[in-house]
Amino acid sequence: MLTQEINIGSLSLNRPIVLAPMEDVTDLPFRVICKRLGADIVYTEFVNSDGLVRDSAKARKKMEFLEEERPFGIQIYGGIEESMEGAAQIAERCEPDLIDINCGCWVKDVAMRGAGAGLLRDLPRMERIVTRIVNATRLPVTVKTRLGWDAESIRIVEVAKMLEQAGVKGLTIHCRTRDQGHKGDPDYRWIPKVKETVTIPIFVNGSIDTPQKVEEVFRKTGCDGVMIGRAAIDNPWIFGQAKHYLSTGELLPAPTVEERIDVLLEHLRLSVEFKGERKGVIEFRKHYSGYLRNLPYASKVRQELMQFVEIGPIVDLLRRYVVSLESLDETPLLPASSHG
Repeated sequence: MLTQEINIGSLSLNRPIVLAPMEDVTDLPFRVICKRLGADIVYTEFVNSDGLVRDSAKARKKMEFLEEERPFGIQIYGGIEESMEGAAQIAERCEPDLIDINCGCWVKDVAMRGAGAGLLRDLPRMERIVTRIVNATRLPVTVKTRLGWDAESIRIVEVAKMLEQAGVKGLTIHCRTRDQGHKGDPDYRWIPKVKETVTIPIFVNGSIDTPQKVEEVFRKTGCDGVMIGRAAIDNPWIFGQAKHYLSTGELLPAPTVEERIDVLLEHLRLSVEFKGERKGVIEFRKHYSGYLRNLPYASKVRQELMQFVEIGPIVDLLRRYVVSLESLDETPLLPASSHG
């Protein structure tokens, strides 16, 4: 692997591949799994600054983390300067490694209220918010944003320069505009232009979903790091796979069925440990489709799994499922569809 050391505050990283902050996805259990599978930095879900300053239990819960997650970042969002400054000070007390400012969320309820990507329509306010946060904390502050609000208002080079001057230590750019959402192809061509303008580390985000794509983005853009979001939901192994490919030029074999089920159960146990059994099992249901994708009889197995609210029957079903596939039975050994 080529040596390309970057520094974010006291953090020193070499071509980092990091987990993107994603609402309802990057909770503590999922972050731990991605960290164990090779993610260099992990981030919280979006933490509402107004909720933090109001002492919302939900907002504070999102900031809990384990030491093994480090380097670990808390991402805050909002459009009110005083709330964002206060939220940064509260987040700092949790002792993360960095604080990230969400200037890229495209969802209507966020962006249309002047937060997230909504700040791209008011760069002076973005600058004021960022400056206040930088001055309010001893931690390194980073920003995640998009190319612009729409194709007619792309000012990412100007934005990057403004953020560097405000004291930001790193910038992640999702290479789509706000009005694209997740649609259309990301335009990575802006990254070299940004790199020519600033000296802070630049991370690239947007449809980076294979080890080959990670290598291509590093090579073609000259970026300092890559951030992976949705691709990690179906394939949390992508971090280790990409690192291996960058180092050797060779692809690792896909995880075996047993490896996939083992990680699924590891993830589920973390969810139960962190949230309690019933809530942990129910909130984990959204992950079944990713772990079981393209496996034989996955739809039937998933339908069974969705009925359970306790971990024991899930472990039993999945262990029997692995055995049935290994023994090449015609159908997996499924329990009767009766659940308490």
